[in-house]
Amino acid sequence: MAQCHSRSGRPEGSALGVWMKSDWLLIWSPLRNNGRKKENKMPSRNMTPFVIAVPVTAEKPSLQDNTADLDRLRHALRAILPDTRPLEIPFARIVVLCRRFRQAEFSGVALVNDLPERWVLADFLAEMPAILPAMALDLGTTHLEANLVDLLTGRILSSAGRENSQIEYGADILSRIHQATNVRRQMREIDLSFMDPGLAVLQQSIVACINTLTAELVAGSGVEAGEIRALSVSGNTTMTHLLLGLDPFHICREPYIPMVNAIEPMESRELGLILHQAAPVWIMPSIGSYFGGDLISGILASGMAASEQTRMLIDVGTNAEVVLGNQDWLIACAGAAGPALEGGVARMGMRAAPGAIEYVSINPETYSMEVKTIDGAPARGICGSGLIDLVASLYLARIIDIRGKFRDPAKESDPVRAAFMRQRIVERDGQRAFVVVTAKDGLMPREPGKAGAVTAKDGLMPREPGKAGAVTAKEGGGDEVLLEQIDLDAMIRSKAAMYAILATLVNQVGLAFVDLAEICVAGAFGNHINPQQAITLGMLPDLDLSVYRAIGNSSLRGAEQVLLEQSARQECLDIVSKITYVELNVNQEFMIRFSGARFIPHTDPSLFPSVPLFAEQKE
Repeated sequence: MAQCHSRSGRPEGSALGVWMKSDWLLIWSPLRNNGRKKENKMPSRNMTPFVIAVPVTAEKPSLQDNTADLDRLRHALRAILPDTRPLEIPFARIVVLCRRFRQAEFSGVALVNDLPERWVLADFLAEMPAILPAMALDLGTTHLEANLVDLLTGRILSSAGRENSQIEYGADILSRIHQATNVRRQMREIDLSFMDPGLAVLQQSIVACINTLTAELVAGSGVEAGEIRALSVSGNTTMTHLLLGLDPFHICREPYIPMVNAIEPMESRELGLILHQAAPVWIMPSIGSYFGGDLISGILASGMAASEQTRMLIDVGTNAEVVLGNQDWLIACAGAAGPALEGGVARMGMRAAPGAIEYVSINPETYSMEVKTIDGAPARGICGSGLIDLVASLYLARIIDIRGKFRDPAKESDPVRAAFMRQRIVERDGQRAFVVVTAKDGLMPREPGKAGAVTAKDGLMPREPGKAGAVTAKEGGGDEVLLEQIDLDAMIRSKAAMYAILATLVNQVGLAFVDLAEICVAGAFGNHINPQQAITLGMLPDLDLSVYRAIGNSSLRGAEQVLLEQSARQECLDIVSKITYVELNVNQEFMIRFSGARFIPHTDPSLFPSVPLFAEQKE
């Protein structure tokens, strides 16, 4: 049984966030970018990038030395390379290499791709370049994010992101697999070279999307897209298959076997990318149909596979993916806890983007209410962190009961709470709903304790212009944001699934939550979530807040690491062989734990000693 550590005092901050204490609640203050330019990464003394720049000087040819240009370059380079791995020179590069080598008068810089089993000579320059750009890509189902990285220094030169254009053909993985196998599904026998037209369309779509993102990434950086010398891609198994044009037919069919888990690097020209044509493309390996390279990146970025202490990684996206382990062993599972938290279930749900409500609080004494949106844009919906805040606040203010059901304002004895409930709870389509934000002018409540703060008597008022999350009547354009009972029900199922996943996985190896040195929470979900509110709901275990660390986009961080460190490239291959995967669909323990977790915070409140119990729970 998990124990609760004291929360007195100020817990330690994480790398990406700090805790601040207000008069009546703890506030998680994530250190988000907020449009500011990212700090450049400091160079590593032991940096061993995916592409290395090697100064080479060879003897000039003469009548006494008639060694061919390519052989001359090969011999000179072979003598300098740090190990005896074979040196490969692609046939397609021979003419360019020989001409550049001769034009440079047989002295310059060789650009060599550092692949697991061999060196590959990709290009020859007359002098050392000022920067050697490479691209790290998080190939998400809904969103792509990329960083331009200098392989000479490790600095991040620029960042960009955009929506995955494949959404046009399906919002989720299964829809896209259906699109990619539409013809193939109807064929009893297929030609070995057959490619489903739907798969071709999806591959063309994602390649075009990556090329557009690349152009945005280099814009204003002084770098041309064709100068990018390497690419690392971190994505789930299906997204990787669609990018490579591999048939995903068996990914969603028992026994759920993909075409490939680990694939050798290829050149960008083979995929139709606008990078340098000889740029190597590293695809993060996967373990199976539902355990992709994005999670391998997360393990790499969290450092758990190199840790002596046991740690946990939680990555919430389309699914909730969880890894537990240390340098000796790793165990992992995935489950469908993600959609409600990513905006996939709630009618007003959306991913963490400008206009998404990311923070909600209700003072349980005064019933003043505060709402903040990402980038202070007019409210358009609510993202996972906002949903967790909202539901936890509704519970603590006793607007909903332990089942996650709206209480009846007519049966409420507290007059202030009853007035607040009458103001906020409305009937829509025959069910109760809670009004978070009204449509009129995109208005939001002001900060608690400030003049004009929303109370049960005051109603909604515009927040102070210029404040974080403020929306003025001039800006307008906001939507009415409601939390309906059906959304609450979905949230309860999602939080129950999350806790059941975590508890089942820990129990599989005979540990308790208190045995964990750290719990890393990845992605936009990790950046915005308030762990205390998640604990209140019974979504995360009731541990000291310092145990939790937000690690940002771990998929992108892992992709950056393989660009810069040979050890990271090897480690991601080693991680695959260390992981034991637990299938939850047939796990009876998971189903029992899921049933017990479908209350706030749990049917066994002793598991959550920090969460207040109300009269009806004590009876």
